[in-house]
Amino acid sequence: MNNPNISICIPAYKNKVFLERLLDSIKIQSYKNFEVVITDDSPDDELVILIEKYKSYFDINYIKNTENLNTPENWNEAIRKSKYEWIKIIHDDDWFVDSESLRCYAEEIISNPSIDFFFSAYQNIYIECNKNQEMFLSPLWRYLLKSTPEILFSRNVVGPPSVTLYRRSRLEFDKSMKYIVDIDFYTNYIFNKNWSYIPKLLINVGIHASQVTKYTFGISDFHFKESLLMLLKKNEEYFEHPVVFDGWWRLIRNFEITSSEAFNQYALISSHLKNLNTMIGFQRLIGRRLIRIGVISKILMSLAYLKTRIY
Repeated sequence: MNNPNISICIPAYKNKVFLERLLDSIKIQSYKNFEVVITDDSPDDELVILIEKYKSYFDINYIKNTENLNTPENWNEAIRKSKYEWIKIIHDDDWFVDSESLRCYAEEIISNPSIDFFFSAYQNIYIECNKNQEMFLSPLWRYLLKSTPEILFSRNVVGPPSVTLYRRSRLEFDKSMKYIVDIDFYTNYIFNKNWSYIPKLLINVGIHASQVTKYTFGISDFHFKESLLMLLKKNEEYFEHPVVFDGWWRLIRNFEITSSEAFNQYALISSHLKNLNTMIGFQRLIGRRLIRIGVISKILMSLAYLKTRIY
């Protein structure tokens, strides 16, 4: 296979300092078969002057959105405006680890022509406290992900979209979501496709208070409702994997869902409702205080899971 062409898609919003750091990391990449597409949701033209500085270094297509598209539709817009087969979305507060990062992605494409979806190890960079956290996929979670992509609901072991590289698809990020939009996309994309993990630190992920996943974490209007929206897309076998069941068990527990009324506005299939109601029933047995104790919660979850499998 020839050197693949890659579209680096950057959905931008105001963060001039962060975007400059990302563009600087792109400028030094040793691999040169790429374009950069920036879709700008900023309320002003602050980023225009910055982007002009980089046009002599690489092919860059800048689009100022005529209206604010918001997350994640701005992600989709950047991808729609790109021209190459391979999509490397990267958020403006993330950046490449070193000059060989993009080459590593490209070499994986060349070495694995049947693979459609790649993701790499990465490191979280906590901006406020200047700490780093390396994120590698363990052999256990790699095995679980291979067998059932749906386990991502229990734990997002892929990581943020910035660590991924995938073949262009008609599938888009669901614009009705914010908090679990990446999980929804991953499970839908890789369910019937081959994927490969790159055990190298290729992306720095900037962690800071203004991120969408920070201000939506634990807010039922985002997290719980989006989880139910994602559940609408799943078939009857969805709850068969114990890790998936455990993920929903913890969601029901953490948001203190005590009645099926929480599901009334969602046209869930009967088997999903039966599983969720079983969880609620078992959690009622011992009350909110005891269900928060890890060992007790796991034992009760296991019993609830066994009941759903028996019946």
